[in-house]
Amino acid sequence: MLTRSLTAILLTLGPLIFTGCASTPREGRSDSMNLVMLREVLTGSFSSAAQAQQDPENYFDIRLHATEIWTDREDGPWLYVEQAAGSALQRPYRQRVYRLSTRTDADTTRYISSVYTMPDALSYAGWWSTPDWFDGALSPEDLSLREGCSIVLRLEDGVFLGSTLGEGCSSELAGASYATSEVVLTLDRLETWDRGYDDRGEQVWGATEGPYVFDRVVE
Repeated sequence: MLTRSLTAILLTLGPLIFTGCASTPREGRSDSMNLVMLREVLTGSFSSAAQAQQDPENYFDIRLHATEIWTDREDGPWLYVEQAAGSALQRPYRQRVYRLSTRTDADTTRYISSVYTMPDALSYAGWWSTPDWFDGALSPEDLSLREGCSIVLRLEDGVFLGSTLGEGCSSELAGASYATSEVVLTLDRLETWDRGYDDRGEQVWGATEGPYVFDRVVE
């Protein structure tokens, strides 16, 4: 039986899910429809609490919220994404804006999540619950693109899989030289594995035993 969260997503997508096999856009769904699906699976509230309870030595209780902003723009979707420790929800440690788009190379479509930082980010903490507040308060021109940090995704059997490319996403956290991200997105779960490496290629931050697993939370 579908969970409430899956049911809500399927109702939102309507016939997009059922127009054909979801493995590739060429099997019944257009690239734009797949981009809508990506937006829907990425948007919502998620928690790694279950994983943290099972393995507290390697994982923290993290809450992740992603909501669509600037819905009137035609160059999106744009999402505001906020992550905070379960013990410090009012002070997120990571706030980003993602822009979703498609790219086709050699008849192969990829789905791109470009990553932007925000000025005075903490002033927007908690705005995931009131996305209309971003209208007029922040614009794409205010953002800074994190070069080399975009996530490049492919769609396989209804699952979005992807990662950053190479060593181009710079990071200075904990003595790192660059960072990598790996992502798996399904209807009811996000898996993200962010790691930082020094200039010798040795990992200096991030989970070591596998990705963080965020379960969708039904409010």
